[in-house]
Order: sequence, then C-alpha cells, then structure tokens
Amino acid sequence: MLKEERQQAIIELLRRDGKVLAADLITRLKVSEDTIRRDLNDLAEAGILQRVHGGAFPRSPSLPYEQRVRETDAAKRAMAETAARLIHERQVVFMDSGSTVLEVVAHLPTSLRATIVTNSLPVAAALIHHTEIEVQVLGGRLKKDAQAMVGVPVVEALRHLRADLCLLGVCSLHPDIGISMLDAEEAYVKRAMIEQAAEVVAVAGAAKLGTAAPYVIGPITALTYLVTDASIEQRVLVPYQERGIIVVRNET
Repeated sequence: MLKEERQQAIIELLRRDGKVLAADLITRLKVSEDTIRRDLNDLAEAGILQRVHGGAFPRSPSLPYEQRVRETDAAKRAMAETAARLIHERQVVFMDSGSTVLEVVAHLPTSLRATIVTNSLPVAAALIHHTEIEVQVLGGRLKKDAQAMVGVPVVEALRHLRADLCLLGVCSLHPDIGISMLDAEEAYVKRAMIEQAAEVVAVAGAAKLGTAAPYVIGPITALTYLVTDASIEQRVLVPYQERGIIVVRNET
C-alpha cells in the first residue's frame, strides 16, 4: 500500500470511529510501528488529527476569525439564540472571544440588564447599543487574528472577578480529552474564565464535538451546559450527558 493510500485509510477510519489506535493500525494496515508513527505525524502536521498517547483524535477545522463570522449559517444562529436565553437579568457574565460568542450577542434582548466582561473587541463593539448592559473590556496584548486581548494582564484581571456565567468560545470538545484549544495564550484566558465562573456554557456544532487540539483548557466536566445543534445524533451526545453536562439543543 502506498503512503497516500495508507494515510487516506487512516483518515477514513478516523472519520468513521472518531479515533484511531496505533496498535490497531499496525495490524490493519500490516506495517511497522515506525511507519504508523510517521503517518500520524504527517497527518498531525497537516492539521487533520491530534496526536495523543497511543493514537489520535480528529482535529476541528481552523478557519480565520473573519471567515468564520462571514460563514455563519442557520444552525449556528439557532444555537446562538438558544445560548442567549441562558443569560439572565442582573448576571455578571464572562464573554470569551470567538465568532459563535459574537453571534450570541446578536440575540441578546436590548432590554437585558447585566454586566458583561469580555476580552473580545468585536463583542464589546456589538454591545454598544445595549444601553442596560455594563461592558467591561479586559486589557492586555491584542491577538490580531482572534481580535481578542490575551496575556498576563487579562488572566490577572479575571482572577479578581467572579461571574455567574461564562460563555466560552470553544475549538474542540471531547468527552475524554476535555476542552482544548489551538492557541496557548487563548487557552490561558479561557482557563481563567472557567475557574472564576459559577456556570460555564459551550456552544458547539458537529464539527467541534469529538475533536481535540494541542492545548487542554480543562476537563469536559468543567462545562455546565453544552448548547448544540438539534440535528446531532443522540448517541454522540450521550458521553457528555453521562458526565453530568446539561445538553441543550436548538429548536430548529
């Protein structure tokens, strides 16, 4: 079997089973451990999978922030509308960076009275016309590709705050691996938000579920709510529910 054929077979198994084990691949593809290791490393470098001890998990697609905002679809809007209903009067809410969090802001009622603390410049700008919401913007270094503030000042400021709710921008969720992220600096901010919030909400469609990224933010049990798409099969959601997470589907 040629290298390209072998790696395509690995990709197909990954899509079908949600993970691959190196030992199984050695037996199935009748190649050496070194060959499988090289194949997995190649696919990891291509951004297709995330290596873990003994195998690999799928990696969620990484698109530029502005492209993710432009490509918001009906399912994402419906999930964002559902997540917005979890924010209540007079709460203090951490709003993380990310295109999905920005979409949630679009569904907040203009009459909502709350305090929103954010490291996202687009989120802060979108809240300008919400006259009853107090907006606190966390200062730090601007990470331009994410349009968000990161760094030690952001993390230190969060440690002196307590929130009723954290609306987390997520890259990857996996029942076993946990909540993970592609960028280390953003991961530090997200971890601090989780630690300082009474409840945590993640909004994630099928592309993010069952995937892993290099920087682990925390265990999946750090989530209180998982807001997801109504079209996702129940069997995919069971592992999250078994870990005590409240799964909320949109109503589209």
